[in-house]
Amino acid sequence: MSDHDFRLLQYHQRLDGELRSELRRSWPSFDRIQKLKKLKLVVKDRLNRLALKTRKRLKTA
Repeated sequence: MSDHDFRLLQYHQRLDGELRSELRRSWPSFDRIQKLKKLKLVVKDRLNRLALKTRKRLKTA
């Protein structure tokens, strides 16, 4: 796993923690929840694309 992949994974985990924290609040901000979910999905898509590239590289090697 490259340094970039690891940082993306950490960012995804941090977003997940913030999302959980926001959901536990008495009066959660639904705008913030929506923003965190969108960011988390973007990071997840990037991680999936990187994983596919890695698999393709390993198959051709």
